[in-house]
Amino acid sequence: MMREYKMIGYKFPVKMHAELKARLKYDEIPMTKFIRAYVLAYLENDPFVLNFIKDYKEKNSIQNKVKREATIKLVNKGKELKNIFNLEQNEIDDIYDILESDVEVVDL
Repeated sequence: MMREYKMIGYKFPVKMHAELKARLKYDEIPMTKFIRAYVLAYLENDPFVLNFIKDYKEKNSIQNKVKREATIKLVNKGKELKNIFNLEQNEIDDIYDILESDVEVVDL
């Protein structure tokens, strides 16, 4: 199976970039691994990352309180369902693959 990749670029203020680079060097984590690890933790609904996102949304008035709470409930419901059906990540990926293959794209 051939892996496909997308390049993501960011613009940071010079001072912020220098501080991030210094902190990551101190922690001996390459920047690419740090970004990948954080994104993966976000996608896997890591509780620490989700809490950070929740706090960030509150502090920056992103989404209203009702929508933020609904999002949290959906994440928790997903965890419950995953536990009920005892699905492994590769099985979940297979389900998504099956669903995607059954979707017919229609141009209007």
